Formats: sequence, C-alpha cells, structure tokens
Amino acid sequence: MHTAMGTTEIFLIAMLVIFTLPYLIWRLGNTDYWAPLVVVQIITGVLLGPGILGRAYPEYYNFVFNPQVMAAMNGIAWWAVMLFVMIAGIELDLKKAWEHRRESMITASLALGTPLLFGCIAAVGMLGYAGWKGAQAHDWQFVLGVGMACAVTALPILILLMEKLEILREPIGQRILRYASLDDIAIWGVLALILLDWDRVGRQLGFFLVFAVATLLFRRLMAWLEERDRWYAMPVWLALCALAADWAGLHFMVGAFLAGAVTEAHWFDQKRLDALRQHLLLTFMPVYFLSTGLKTNWALGGSAVFVAAAVLLVASVAGKLAGTHLAGRILGWSRTESSIIGWLLQTKALIMIIFANILLDKGVITSETFTALLLMAIGSTMLTVPVVYPKLRAAAQLVFKTS
Repeated sequence: MHTAMGTTEIFLIAMLVIFTLPYLIWRLGNTDYWAPLVVVQIITGVLLGPGILGRAYPEYYNFVFNPQVMAAMNGIAWWAVMLFVMIAGIELDLKKAWEHRRESMITASLALGTPLLFGCIAAVGMLGYAGWKGAQAHDWQFVLGVGMACAVTALPILILLMEKLEILREPIGQRILRYASLDDIAIWGVLALILLDWDRVGRQLGFFLVFAVATLLFRRLMAWLEERDRWYAMPVWLALCALAADWAGLHFMVGAFLAGAVTEAHWFDQKRLDALRQHLLLTFMPVYFLSTGLKTNWALGGSAVFVAAAVLLVASVAGKLAGTHLAGRILGWSRTESSIIGWLLQTKALIMIIFANILLDKGVITSETFTALLLMAIGSTMLTVPVVYPKLRAAAQLVFKTS
C-alpha cells in the first residue's frame, strides 16, 4: 500500500496529522490555560520528530516524512514564517517608544541585557562539553547566539497572550509592547552581527546601502498607493528583501524582519493585519512547527538535553525577572508590577524558535543545542499565563503607571 501512494497523497497524510492531532489535544485536553494551541503545535512537532516518533516507528516516520514531502513542507514553512516575521516588524511601535524613551530604554535594555548575560554564562559552560557548538561557529558566535536566545521576547505570541489576559489595550499592555519592540530590534541586530561573514562583508555592507536607498523609494511608493494596492505591494517587497539578505549571507529571515520594520502600521487597517496574523497561525504556521520539530535531536542522550534546557530556562527566566525588577527600582514600580512585566517579557515560543532555526541553519549550534533551546522556549511560554494570571487578579486594584 505504501509503495502505491504518490508524493501528493503522502503529503496530504502529513497535512492531516499536522492539523488534526494538535487541535484534538488542545481542544479535548482543554490545555488553553497552560498551553495555548501554538504551544501544543510546537510540542506535537517535537513528538512527531525523529527523536520520538522516528525512534519508536521508523518505518512510518520515513514513509510520511520522506525527502519529497519535507521539501514541499519546507517551502510552505519558509514563506509562512517570513510573512509572520514581517508582520512582527510592522507592529513595532518605535514612535511610542521614543515618546517614553527614558522608561522604555531603561526597561528594554535591562530586560534584554540581564538574561543575555545569564545566557552567555550558561553557554560558556556548554562549551566545556562536546556536541553543543556548531561546526561553523567561533566560540563567541555560539556564546552570543545562545545568550541572545535566552533574552528573546516573542512579540507576536506576547500579543496573543496579552489578548487572552485582556490587558493588550490597557496601559500596562501598551508599555510592555514598547519594551518588547525595542528588544526585537536588538535581537535582529545581534543576529546580523553573529551571521557577519568576513569573506562576504563587502556584499553585506552593499546590501545595507542598497536597502537604505530602496527603503526611501518603497516608503514613498507606499505613501502614494491606496491601501488596497499596498497589500499587493508588501509580498513583493518581502520577497525582494528576503532574497537580497540571503544573497548577502545574512539569512532571508533578517530581510523579512527589515521589510516589516521599515513599513508603517498605519498604512494598513489594523483589523485586517490582525486577521492576517491569525490566519497564518491557523493555516500555515503549524507546518513550520512540524518542520521545526523534525530538527530535534537526542543524540547526546535525553538527560543531557533536558539538563541543558533546564539550565537555559533558569537563565532566561531569572535574567528577565532580575532585569525588570532592577528597572522597577529605578523607575519606582511596585514589586508586583515588575514581576508581571518580567514574566510576560520572558515569553519565548515563535521568535526564539525562528532565531534558533537560523543559528542551526548557519552551523552556529548543533541540533542537540537546538533541541534544548526548543524545550526551553516551550517551558518559558507555558509558564507565562499560569504565573501572570493570578498576579493580575491579585493586583486588580493596582494603578499601573502610564508614563
């Protein structure tokens, strides 16, 4: 029966598994409080990967996720995640951050810098053992990459969680978005530094020069176009930026983020932009989660990977909380307020997984390190709502500062 099936039929079997299994787990298990559907999809991807399904049932694993099917899925996943990252770039609100620059800069720098430091310390410890650093990486690239993975805040998932907690449009929710937006820029800037290729540095500098000129022309064009035409112009701009960045050796995801970062959110209807993000999460991103899970590896032994994941999770959460509490002391926040902000900003999920995928693709980390980072991201995101919700209820009468 297996040999009689063509690639199309096997691809559709894979789609059935990807879209059915996580939904049933999420809905029938009623996991939304501690594991939103996005998290369940990521966990399912890990379960369907080579370390678990592939080891237990290698024949079925190799049948469904054969090279032809994986090639088709990777194409869908690449385009989906590029669109998702572009939307994250569009949603950056730098004007608000500038209006409240003292508070925003103090909080964003400490909320990013402290977990970055903690994560770098953990990465230095990992260098003492074989199997964690990628074959193409210098020590500093590995340390900085893992450290930044611990510091990442997943802006799109943060928005979804704050909607669930009903604070997205509240003053505290808007403040947290400002802090996360500034950190988002730093994250992609550090990634560009890590990926800097001295053999192609001229090409990479040329990319930034051409991108600067192209951005001026693009912004003039978008301001001139009607909104209905802007929606058609954006995928073209995305493809051009991603292609140019990848050609320069910076990875297409850097180009996707830059494409969105130079785009004004007010050029588009906010409801349609929100709907596009939701539709991507519903229809395309589950394919990306599955392809991510297929990159997991337990070759060093499950215990070593879980220990590394636990250490990185502690570094991430403790660093983020330490940073926001220090910012709170400087800015006069209450301990509860600092704690809520810190727990929300430590949310990882999508952006960290994208970040780690790029490090893996470029040989900065191994698949074992990627697996540990993925487990850390899952744990980080699952902690957010169960920890923050009781704190919000306890602080229902607290008046959050809006300046």
